[in-house]
Amino acid sequence: MDLEEININQIKDFRIGQVSNVEAATGCTVILAPEGAVGGVDVRGGSPATRETDLLDPANMVDKIHAVVLSGGSAFGLDSAAGVMEYLEKKGSGFDVGVTRVPIVCGASLFDLAVGDHRIRPDKEMGYQACLNSEKDDIYQGSTGAGTGATVGKYLGMEHAMKGGLGIYACRLGDLKLGVIVAVNCLGDVVEPHTGRILGGALEDDGLTYAGSERLIIDQFEKQENLFNENTTIGVVLTNASLTKAEANKLAVMAHDGYARTMRPSHSQVDGDTIFAMAAGRVSANINSLGALASLAVEKAVINAIVKAEPLYGFISYSELSREYN
Repeated sequence: MDLEEININQIKDFRIGQVSNVEAATGCTVILAPEGAVGGVDVRGGSPATRETDLLDPANMVDKIHAVVLSGGSAFGLDSAAGVMEYLEKKGSGFDVGVTRVPIVCGASLFDLAVGDHRIRPDKEMGYQACLNSEKDDIYQGSTGAGTGATVGKYLGMEHAMKGGLGIYACRLGDLKLGVIVAVNCLGDVVEPHTGRILGGALEDDGLTYAGSERLIIDQFEKQENLFNENTTIGVVLTNASLTKAEANKLAVMAHDGYARTMRPSHSQVDGDTIFAMAAGRVSANINSLGALASLAVEKAVINAIVKAEPLYGFISYSELSREYN
């Protein structure tokens, strides 16, 4: 059976909306499941900013979630989830508590405060607008949504970093559909996994040559430095597969392999690397096969985030650097 790349909008149980504040260099991306989806999460980084992750434990009661919000703004950006809750409540989505329905909205934020105007962060209004934008069916990649202010390769400082962004990849295997949305804002470099070629990362003083963050970090093993927490890559795997909560959590665990193959290093103490999983329950699928597919899709989405990023805020992008070399 051949794997076919598709538009992520073809996974019909989900809607995706984004909003960006280009002047402030921040934004948010929402993934809505108005009918509910089985959710899972895996947090591997040491500096996460997350919301409603405990309820995704299989031991806990709530069996479905209704949205995941990816945002900039560090922990401040978690406020954007309030706007998503308001939107979903108005639409009648949520956990029935008798007097109303309470939408279950999970989220994670990355650190972009040092890039634009730190006083402006994703808030309730921005989260609500992202939901409204999901009705338009327009989805973009690169320097947009949660990836608006994202950067990569910050081990040598922000003056050596490159532009990160938001990447998307979706595919179909028979009736099974799976998609990934990821905002790439890592401390380390992003590499093409099959060749090891760096696509985005810390640059030498010439602004054109990759310094090699992984090698630099390993070489300085004796240096007890306090790296500033300007990082974190956050993402969502969405699928029409039928999963239990335990399987959804396992899917998120296996999807992290895509981070490890493309970001070097990944899951550091100053990255809050997080992946959510959302399963709509339409198609039976083997969790091992699904996990392998998810890690591959994450890999492709991470690369898309770098390749499609635009040069902004004084940070060179992959596309601009490629032109410089040519």
